Amino acid sequence: MSVGMAAPRSVYACDPERSRGRLFSELPSKTRSPFRRDCDRVIHSSAFRRLKHKTQVFVFHEGDHYRTRLTHSLEVAQIARALSRQLGLDEDLTETLALAHDLGHPPFGHAGERALDACLKAHGGFDHNAQTLRVVTSLEHRYPEFDGLNLTWEALEGIVKHNGPLIEPGGGAAGAYRDRGIPAGITEFDLRYGLELSSFASLEAQVAAIADDIAYDAHDIDDGLRAGLFRVDDLKIMPLTARMIETIAKRYPDLDDDRRGAELVRELISYLIGAVVLEARLRLQAARPTSVDGVRNHGAALIGFPADVAQAETDIKAFLKLRMYRHTRVMRVMGEAEQIVRDLFAHYQKAPVDLPAEWLPPDRGQAESETTRARRIGNFIAGMTDRFALTEHQRLFDSTPDLR
Repeated sequence: MSVGMAAPRSVYACDPERSRGRLFSELPSKTRSPFRRDCDRVIHSSAFRRLKHKTQVFVFHEGDHYRTRLTHSLEVAQIARALSRQLGLDEDLTETLALAHDLGHPPFGHAGERALDACLKAHGGFDHNAQTLRVVTSLEHRYPEFDGLNLTWEALEGIVKHNGPLIEPGGGAAGAYRDRGIPAGITEFDLRYGLELSSFASLEAQVAAIADDIAYDAHDIDDGLRAGLFRVDDLKIMPLTARMIETIAKRYPDLDDDRRGAELVRELISYLIGAVVLEARLRLQAARPTSVDGVRNHGAALIGFPADVAQAETDIKAFLKLRMYRHTRVMRVMGEAEQIVRDLFAHYQKAPVDLPAEWLPPDRGQAESETTRARRIGNFIAGMTDRFALTEHQRLFDSTPDLR
């Protein structure tokens, strides 16, 4: 089968008709599968709309053409659906996970996350993955019978485990949580509605995760070029992009730099998608899972880059870290953004009366613990857009950085 052909539904795909259900029972939809319903709920959520004004790398007022969390999520969804279609997976569940993966990010991108993590250090820290789980299970208030979005078990599993198991075979925390432990928001919810944290997630979740990597690599190159942080020819330092730039030059010898960059981004996305599809087929052929549980219990990820492409992708990330994320202009703005988040957190701790009424304790006559108050303030700030965070800072402080 060629990469360009859609595959028939696979035996190891998640089947919406065999979903493990929802935490709160609901009548099934007459017109949509459970996973399609999940996806629609994410799209219509308040948190999803707020992604429009949340930073990817550049703050919202630096230009209309740079990625935001919303446009990034849409691009991840497009790549994820393309991969899912080739592998015969459930596209609706894949799209749900792609669109939901950044719902927990605070304002100002990773700078905002670092600041909130520091502010909440004594109270378990801040983790955007755990915050996404909070958003979809408690912080959205749109339905009369439950808080959150009441997503299917498969969607919640994919949100929490898209980067792999959270618990190692020996019982300790795995991966990114090995040193700091699994966030309380995840462990507490897991006690209510076990998500099998020691196993891998579905292929749909694994696809959404690698689509995130592909989107980051390609589109941060695009934004970096647009911002003038580097030029197309600077990317010749890496063998993979050097070959692509050479091919583009032969095909279009008189192309201007803007179109050269756009063509490079397209070539890179297509190349990485193709590489993932071919590698996934090889891994699946060797593993021969006969169900989604076979995928979960395989013991290793079945979606990934081939070894040589994985190295090339690592090289791209290293280039972007040096030339974009650590660029003096970006670092200066993000440093100021971190301070804004710290200022807001400290102010609300000292003067909780300045919080909106809906974010005050439900029973104001009853004392709450320091951790409960800190987490409530953290949840409020995490939901802010860049624009609202700046407006709040201007309201509460005499001087606010311009972030330009």
